[in-house]
Amino acid sequence: MGFDLDAYLERIGYEGSRSPSLETLSAIHLAHAQTIPFENLDPYLKRPVLLDIESLQKKLVLGGRGGYCFEQNLLLSHALKTLGFDVTGLAARVLWNVTDDAVRPRSHMLLLINLNGAPLIADAGFGGLTLTGPLRLEANVEQSTPHETFRLLRAGEDFVMQANISGNWKPLYRFDLQPQFQADYEVTNWYLSHHPNSRFVTGLIAARPDRDRRYALLDREFAIHHLHGSSEKSTLADGTELRTALEEKFRINLAGLPLEQ
Repeated sequence: MGFDLDAYLERIGYEGSRSPSLETLSAIHLAHAQTIPFENLDPYLKRPVLLDIESLQKKLVLGGRGGYCFEQNLLLSHALKTLGFDVTGLAARVLWNVTDDAVRPRSHMLLLINLNGAPLIADAGFGGLTLTGPLRLEANVEQSTPHETFRLLRAGEDFVMQANISGNWKPLYRFDLQPQFQADYEVTNWYLSHHPNSRFVTGLIAARPDRDRRYALLDREFAIHHLHGSSEKSTLADGTELRTALEEKFRINLAGLPLEQ
C-alpha cells in the first residue's frame, strides 16, 4: 500500500506549498504535532502497535487516533519522503527524569532531514515536550520553536537534546547519526508495547501541544502548561471525565476502545 499524502495533509489541516523547503517542513511539523496527539492507548489496553504503512494510515490518519514515537515519526517520515525530502531515521537514549550516569536503551525515534546540504532534526513524538518545529543540527545554539526553546550539546560523537523549562535546561535524550531502519524500530517497538514494566503498558499517557499551551495526561493526572510558565493541574474524577479529556483536549477518537466508563 502506498502513502496517501492527500489524506495525511487533510488530517493535519495543511493546505500550503508542497515544495520540499524549510517553510513547508516547519509548517507540516507544527500542524502534525498540534493535530495528531501523543498517546499510548493501544499498548495500555494490550492491543498491538503496528508500524507498517497501512496500519499507520488506518490508525493515525483515517482513525482519528494518535500514537507514540515510532508511529508518529514513521508517519511523518513517509509524508516528508513523499514530498521529496531527504529523511533518515535515527534512535535516541531517553534522559528525561533519569540520573546523569544512567545508561538507557535506544528507545526513541527521531528524524534527520538533509535540506540542501543543511542537516535538521525533526521529532513529532516526544510526549509532553514534542518539538513543534525542526531544529538545525548545530551544537551550542539556542533555537526557538513555536513553543519552547531547545538546544543541542555535543557529548563526544553524540548530541544531547535539551529543552528550556522555566529557565532551566533539561536533557531530553541523547542520539548519534547512525541510520536506523524499520527492522530496528520493530524490535524496540515490540519490547516497549509488551514488556510488563514498560511505562507504555503500565500507565496511560497522552500529550498534545496547542497554539499557546500544552496538554498532558498521566493516568488521571491532567495538566495544562501555558507557554509563559503557569500550569493548571487536576485529577480526573472518573471514567467519564477521562473520556471527555481524551476526546476534547487530546482530540482522540475513542470509538471502539474499551475504556472504563
